[in-house]
Amino acid sequence: MAVSAKFYGKFFNSAFTKKVDLSADTIKVMLCTSSYTPDQDTHDFKDDVSAEVTGTGYTAGGATLGSPALSYTGGTNTLAFDGADVSWAASTLTARYAVVYDSTPGTDATRPLIMFVDFGADVSTTAGTLTITWDSAGLCSVTVA
Repeated sequence: MAVSAKFYGKFFNSAFTKKVDLSADTIKVMLCTSSYTPDQDTHDFKDDVSAEVTGTGYTAGGATLGSPALSYTGGTNTLAFDGADVSWAASTLTARYAVVYDSTPGTDATRPLIMFVDFGADVSTTAGTLTITWDSAGLCSVTVA
């Protein structure tokens, strides 16, 4: 299964115009079914995301991402976004995507999207734990050159 992680293109505009503060805001990870089609170029706020997962052990809006942080590696010119692994214990659900967004603003129309993960296929749990173990290099990165 090929897993891919991508920033939403408009995240960078949100970051540069101070709509997202990764060091102070609450960042969440929500799960979506295969009915959601991510649009990296046009989706900018949570209200653009559809088909959120429902199921036992899952709370609408998703789980809070612990320790969100940005780091820059000069030798490779890489800016990486990282955070703690996320899990849903005792869950029964099926997901295809994870969507990371800033949940601090007051409405879904103002909650900026940051990135999404395509699991490559549906992942499911039945009274088990679904864990997203982020890559050691971070959730997602971009090369600045």
